[in-house]
Amino acid sequence: MIKVGIMGFGHIGRYIFSKMDKDSQFSVNAICDIGNPDILKYLLESESRNNCKVDVNGNYFITQSNKTRFINAVSPGDIPWDALDVDWVIDASGKYLSALALQKHLDAGAKKVILTSLPDDNIDRIVIPGINENDINKNDKIISAGSSTTNALAILLNILDNAFKINFANMMTIHSYTSEQPLQDMAWVDFRRSRSAAENIIPNKNKSADIIQEIIPKFKNKIMSSALNVPVQFGSMLDLTTVFESNKITVDDVNNLLIKESNKFPELIKTVEDPIVSSDVIGMSETIVFDLKGTLKIGENMIKTLSWYDNGFNHASRVIDVILAYNQLEKK
Repeated sequence: MIKVGIMGFGHIGRYIFSKMDKDSQFSVNAICDIGNPDILKYLLESESRNNCKVDVNGNYFITQSNKTRFINAVSPGDIPWDALDVDWVIDASGKYLSALALQKHLDAGAKKVILTSLPDDNIDRIVIPGINENDINKNDKIISAGSSTTNALAILLNILDNAFKINFANMMTIHSYTSEQPLQDMAWVDFRRSRSAAENIIPNKNKSADIIQEIIPKFKNKIMSSALNVPVQFGSMLDLTTVFESNKITVDDVNNLLIKESNKFPELIKTVEDPIVSSDVIGMSETIVFDLKGTLKIGENMIKTLSWYDNGFNHASRVIDVILAYNQLEKK
């Protein structure tokens, strides 16, 4: 079994736990968080997508599949992962994004660390399922599974470029608000993000384009990305405008291509013909849900597309995919 410890029991940490609890390939041996375990149990069970029942017995979360040690700790290095028989640490805290901080998990006995968000500096590898999972190396120790937005954009761009050749692309993610945003106006990390997430559309930075250009060099100087955080709790959308080399590409060409790719990679890509909205994708685990009604042609060689994703929930599946890819590599 793949023996796992989870640091950070927010939304993504809880999604990962509930998915692994139903998968016999995994044993979740430890959870580390600063929260009250009874409250975290309550939050885990209150989310219908988790479909997970837990008993709290002293310092343990107990399910039908796992007896998981719960530890109150603050930062990497506080937890003796080797004593807890943990091989993989999933850092879902969202706080520790540097190689130096993540190295402390390894120093405390973990064999590998996977980050559920984008790193702040150079780590061993960023892995995006469907893009570069075949490039992984057994010697990788500190790994990122990217972000839900980065994964969605990378998959869509790669599909479109392989078929039609992209000159330039501009992506805006219309993204649900995040836990680091305040619900009331308060002094925060910058001016705009100091405003209430529940009341405003807030322009935000997005570094998906920068990361993708590192992972897929053919997109160097061809793509840019930005974000709007909106007062929606779950469900986000990629609004992608792409300029192609050819002026012969039609809306049907793009839609038929995505339908074909969704049939080849159903765990990563889904297409929908219904006129859906953000709440309709809640509970969908695919990297992108491509909106066939959202494809438009503008001018001779410009195409606009819409793709949805249940950020956080779908990303939990991609984190698990990355761990399984390394596990398969170890078996070879």
